[in-house]
Parts: sequence; C-alpha cells; structure tokens
Amino acid sequence: MLLKGSQIIMECLMEQGVDTIFGYPGGQIMPLYDALYDYTSDGRIRHVLTSHEQGAAHAADGYARSSGKVGVCFATSGPGAANTVTGIATANMDSSPIVVITGQVPGALIGKDSFQEVDIIGVTLAIAKHSFACRRMEDLAPAVREAFRIAKSGRPGPVLVDVSKDVMQEMYEYEPAAPLPVLPPPKVDARAVETVAKCINEAKRPVIYAGGGVVISGASGELTELAEKAGIPVTTTLMCLGAFDRRSPLSLGMAGMHGETDSNMAVHNSDLLIALGARFSDRVTGDVSRFAPGAKIIHIDIDRSEIGKNVAADIYIIGDVRDVLVKLLPHIKENERADWKRRIHGWKREKHGSRGNFGPNEIFAKVRELLEGDVIVATDVGQHQMWTAQKWPFEKPRRLITSGGLGTMGFGLGAAIGAKIANPGKQVILFTGDGSFRMNCGELITVSACKLPIIVFVLKNDTLGMVRQWQKLFFGRRYSATDLPDVVDYPGLAGAFGLSGWRVNSVDALEDAIKTALRSGRGAVIACDVHIDENVWPIVPPGDAINNQLTEE
Repeated sequence: MLLKGSQIIMECLMEQGVDTIFGYPGGQIMPLYDALYDYTSDGRIRHVLTSHEQGAAHAADGYARSSGKVGVCFATSGPGAANTVTGIATANMDSSPIVVITGQVPGALIGKDSFQEVDIIGVTLAIAKHSFACRRMEDLAPAVREAFRIAKSGRPGPVLVDVSKDVMQEMYEYEPAAPLPVLPPPKVDARAVETVAKCINEAKRPVIYAGGGVVISGASGELTELAEKAGIPVTTTLMCLGAFDRRSPLSLGMAGMHGETDSNMAVHNSDLLIALGARFSDRVTGDVSRFAPGAKIIHIDIDRSEIGKNVAADIYIIGDVRDVLVKLLPHIKENERADWKRRIHGWKREKHGSRGNFGPNEIFAKVRELLEGDVIVATDVGQHQMWTAQKWPFEKPRRLITSGGLGTMGFGLGAAIGAKIANPGKQVILFTGDGSFRMNCGELITVSACKLPIIVFVLKNDTLGMVRQWQKLFFGRRYSATDLPDVVDYPGLAGAFGLSGWRVNSVDALEDAIKTALRSGRGAVIACDVHIDENVWPIVPPGDAINNQLTEE
C-alpha cells in the first residue's frame, strides 16, 4: 500500500495499539497532524491538545505510569521539541515508557540554522533511552516500531523519533506488521538464586528495600509473598509506594531523607538488605559510607549498569524482579522473626502535629476520608510531595504518579491529565504547592476542555516550601528568593478556566469544598492555607547518615 510518511507513522501507531496521543501542532509536524485528522475523526485515536509541549510530555508520562502502557506525544520542531526535554528527562530518571515524535525541518535545511530548527537528537542524547533521526523514507516504519520495543524492553524509558518534514510528505510502500516482541529479560542465574535464598534464610535482621522496578515488573504480589513468608519488614523508595500495602504490619513506609524513623533505623541496623529494583538514590542512602554499615547487600535489578553504581553489592542478580522472585520463593523458609519486628517497633515515632488546627495532617486525613475507593494521586515536587508520601496510605501499585529522580516541579498537572485519560473510571487528584502549581497551571485549560473531573489540592504556604525549609535549617534562615507574593485568586483562576475553585483554611470548609466538587463532576482547584513554617519531618541533613534524622527545629 502506497502511503505518505505521515500516514505510515499513524499506521505504525495503530499497530502498537495506541489509542491516545498528547500533543501540540506546529509547522514542521503539520503533515502528521493532517494524517491524524482521519484517525481522530473516525474515533480510532484520541488526541489531547495540551497547553504546552511540556504538559504533553508529562501527560504521556502520567498515562504510561498509571496504565503500564506506552505513552505517546507529538511536538513540532525547534521550540516545540525543546519544550519536551524536561518531560523526556523526567521519564528517563523514573523509567517511564514514552515515545515522543517530533517534526524536523526538511532534510535539505538541516544544519543551516533554519527557522525553528533545533538538533533535538543532540539535545536528548543524555536523557533519552534512545533517539531516532528519520531522514529517509525506508527508515521511518522500522524506527517507529523499534521505538516502542525499546521503550518497553528491559528497564523502560523514553524514546525520541525525530522526523524531517519532507519524509512525512513523501510516498512510500507500507507493509503492515505485528508489534516487535519485547526483548527478553536476562536469564536468571539459578545458583545466584540459591545463594540469595540461603542468605535470607540465615539472616537475623533482614530488610527488603523495594524500588520502582517492583512496580514496573508487576511484582507486587511476589514481594508481598516473600515478605509474609519470611517475616521480613519492607521499606520502599518513593517510586515503589503502593507496591507493598502500607497497612501491612510489615510495612515500614518510605526510607531515606524524609523516610520514617523506624524504616531508616531498620535499614541502618540490618544484617541483610535485599534491594529489589532500586537504584540506591542519594535521597535514600545519605552518606554511602555509613549506609547499612553492618548489612550484606543483595541487589536484584534488570539494569546491569545499576549494580555497584552507588552502593557495592555483595551478591547480585541481573533479571526482571518478578521473574527472580518467582524462582526465589520456593527456596525461602517460613520465619516469624518476632524479635527483629519488636526491635523495629521500638523505633516508631509519633507523627508531627500541625501548627494550629489546619495543616498537612488534617488536610490529608480529610481528603482520604471523603475520597473513598480506588484513587490515583499525582503530585508535583516539594514539601507537599513528601507529605503525600508520608501520610497517604497507598495500598496498590500505580496509584502514585510523581517525579522522583528528576524532581520536576510542574510535572503534576500534566501527569494527572494523562492518568485520568488512561483510567477514566478512577478518581484522580493532584497534590501540589503554590510554587509548583504556577509553573504549569495553564494545563487547567486542558482539564476544562477535556471535561476531566480532576481535583487539584494546592497546599498554599506562599513560599517555595522545601527550599525555605533548607534555608531555615542549613543556611542560617537567609530566605533568598523563596517567599511568594500572595496575589493569586485561586477561585477566580479556576473560574476563568470554567472550573470550580475554593480557598479554605479549616477542615469544615475543606470538607464542603470537596463534597461540592465531587457533586459537580468537573475539575476543581482547592487552595488550602498552610502555615509558612510547616516543615517536613523527619529530615536527614544532606550528606549525613540516614540514622541521624532531625525530628524538630
């Protein structure tokens, strides 16, 4: 079948089962949008027009994280492609599978500083899992197909496909093809599995340290079975919250800089640390030389490059986490480990109270009370993100959508849009701070235009809260460029976009706002006044050991 290059791209997307595309049109990608017309008009594809290309990339990311499928976004050349860079880097750091298709100036104009020309391949080399430059018709279909295989295989990640405008317009023979099979994970070393099992069975004070790889591999059930069978407490990274039910008595919550005290103390005093799909981020380890000093380290990960990168492993297995756990479980002996659990329980601390009667504790408790059922929670980055991790009782995987590795302020609203479109039957909410929210609040246009009943909770403290907290604790209270002017009329802002909006400063007012928002069935913004000196506790000072936490000023 003879088709234009733009039509071949669309047919390749159909081969992959793509049903949603996030994007923003422009000059060099116009042929692709012309082809897209036929696929949206007959309902085969839903295109979501965002307010900004960065929002499109984050929406594709949120779609991918919440569904496990590949997210797709389109952007034009030059500034359009450049605007996706932060989204690509965010997806790369958190191993999220997205395919970004960008337009490029015609081949004859490449390298001549043409209008809206950017070498996006060069720009993204360090932040994409792979990048394709399609400058010949014969490369087009293979590149798109391979992009999906690469995005999904092994450790997932973002793939860029940059297509010059002339390639989109030329005619070429299209042959339909089935999706390329995902590359198989590394074969699990059976002897290493037996060695790991022996270490676990003999350990007196083991801790499972579970990372985002548990979510990606779908290993939540196997993780739970291992923990319960062997009586091993579980601490998680931010990216793994929900993969192990927070209500379980074996759950220690999150570890690291803002981790639970009992979690950090358990890791510090363990004799065996079993790392599953985790990369030993500096936000978890603190001072590496003092991290789990008495523990033998077992590291299980699909990405060989992570082994020994941050923390030396005594034993490691390269492989898919679920595959490894399936092979490991038959070798594990049942064990209660009651003494170890009692010791860990002794490290538990009471939660910090709020300043006054309306703060993070009261806000999160009331939101959780009123939003029953299966809720997907997106966040931006800052204090509100850590409060969400600490206070929301995540029970299932893929229910927290947050930027962990890159720490991207402005990520949350686009990600919430993608998550809601991927999961229309689930309630999706966003917790954000007024600093993060103002970065991409223009995506409220997308929320309104697409009639998405996303509720945005702005924890409004009139400051860049996490930066201010560090300035208070570690920079002698020199508050440089952190406090924000209280000039935003949040109800008015929401109303300008056709959404509901409230500003509340009490539990009763928050309850009324949530109930009204739920009844309305449309998007809403609820700004919650929070004291400027509400801080995230505990906190490990940067560069310190994780057992040395500050729990008060």
